[in-house]
Amino acid sequence: MSWVTDLLFPPACVACARVLEAEGFFCAECAQQVEPLPDEHCPRCAEPGEFPPGRVCQRCTERPPPFVRAFAPFTHGGAIARAIHELKYEDHPELARPLGTLLAKEARAFLDALPVRAVVAAIPLHRRRLEQRRYDQAELLAVELAGRTGRRHLVALERTKATQRQVGLSEAARDANVSGAFAARAEVAGEDVLLVDDVFTTGATARAAAGALKAAGAASVHVLTLARAFTL
Repeated sequence: MSWVTDLLFPPACVACARVLEAEGFFCAECAQQVEPLPDEHCPRCAEPGEFPPGRVCQRCTERPPPFVRAFAPFTHGGAIARAIHELKYEDHPELARPLGTLLAKEARAFLDALPVRAVVAAIPLHRRRLEQRRYDQAELLAVELAGRTGRRHLVALERTKATQRQVGLSEAARDANVSGAFAARAEVAGEDVLLVDDVFTTGATARAAAGALKAAGAASVHVLTLARAFTL
């Protein structure tokens, strides 16, 4: 019955909703605006830039993160940024399915390098924001990614502190905003955890979430997002 679904709900561009003429995620116009993560990036946090072989960025040098590695297949801008905005702020939870599929496809090498039994967990919203939005976009992405990769999905974290949005805050303010914002569940003890979110900016949220997981006994934490912003 897939042809009936396609007839009633034809595949559309995840960024502009234009009906697609062929299989894919973006229309021809939006596809030209999709920028992959540059080959030159920090091997620890994926900050785009040229670093000496084996060296990490200044931020990771000065403050080594509690996660093993972070990665994103795309830079944050153009069509990817629009798709994420539609998912998060324009009431389009259905975009989590194609975007989760896209993430699994484009991050395959990163995913293949993870510990075999790594579980997939989202960086969660606070319950107040969840009530406002009605869905958690990172949770939807995590569920889709787990299904696409055959990994176990785990609700590993709770956001215990209602933080303000990180957009527009300085790096120091971002760190302070999410400090102590997460509590990990006991089930994470001994687990290798893949944390999933939509965008990695300075890494303040990922650091806070990963720190909570490590404090609760997680064996290792890795971070995967759809997009990576330039911040240095």
